[in-house]
Amino acid sequence: MESTTIDYWLTDMDGVLVHENKAIPGAADLIAQWRDQQKPFLVLTNNSIYTPRDLSARLSRSGIEVPEDQIWTSALATATFLRDQAPGGSAFVIGEAGITTAMHEAGFVMTDVEPDFVVLGETRTYSFEAITRAIRLINAGARFIATNPDVTSPSTEGPLPATGAVAAMITAATNRQPYVIGKPNPMMFRSAMNKLGAHSKRTAMIGDRMDTDVVAGIEAGLHTILVMTGIADKNEIARYPFQPKQILESVADLIDKGASNASSSKKKGS
Repeated sequence: MESTTIDYWLTDMDGVLVHENKAIPGAADLIAQWRDQQKPFLVLTNNSIYTPRDLSARLSRSGIEVPEDQIWTSALATATFLRDQAPGGSAFVIGEAGITTAMHEAGFVMTDVEPDFVVLGETRTYSFEAITRAIRLINAGARFIATNPDVTSPSTEGPLPATGAVAAMITAATNRQPYVIGKPNPMMFRSAMNKLGAHSKRTAMIGDRMDTDVVAGIEAGLHTILVMTGIADKNEIARYPFQPKQILESVADLIDKGASNASSSKKKGS
């Protein structure tokens, strides 16, 4: 890949830039390179719990400086989609600050009385009462939306049930499938490209998962790059009938060595 052919960059966060809140070697340098070269980029995540400000602070603690306006979450993609569908609409939202803030900023009214949508996001405190209310509202005609399809999320104690698992329970009770916004729906990438003003032929997506990052990137017409610092390994890659454009050991392989050396010299001289 000629570096000049890629003008816009999208990258996943967990497994690509950070692992268990520690920066993956090369991640901070790659972000700094993009910023030095004024390459438009967004850091993407399916996690809808946190606001971009929260995630920017989390990355900063890991040594990676990403402004909050360069972070794109499934919550933001969901709110953007719903604003296009029903400007000034209403929603019953299950989730935390990431999705509730995004929905408020998109102009939605939060209500449990005849909402246009039931929006299911990720949370660490799923309420049986809220889930019951969601089921009744969907049965009454509210449209069912989920921020992302992930059935589990990691924690230090082990996997936790996530949005996809709770969505399955609501589907079983309502016989209604949600429309899921986050990866692997390529809409997540298209909304990110719209934010950047990017064209698919000149945009690359870096991810660590074949079943979300790569397939969604292919369907969105992007240059797909799989890194081996997260979920995927060679056996996992071989299982799929599609392949990424590039497979790299890590994001460190994308660093322009000349730019990296110049940056290091600048730091020493400062």
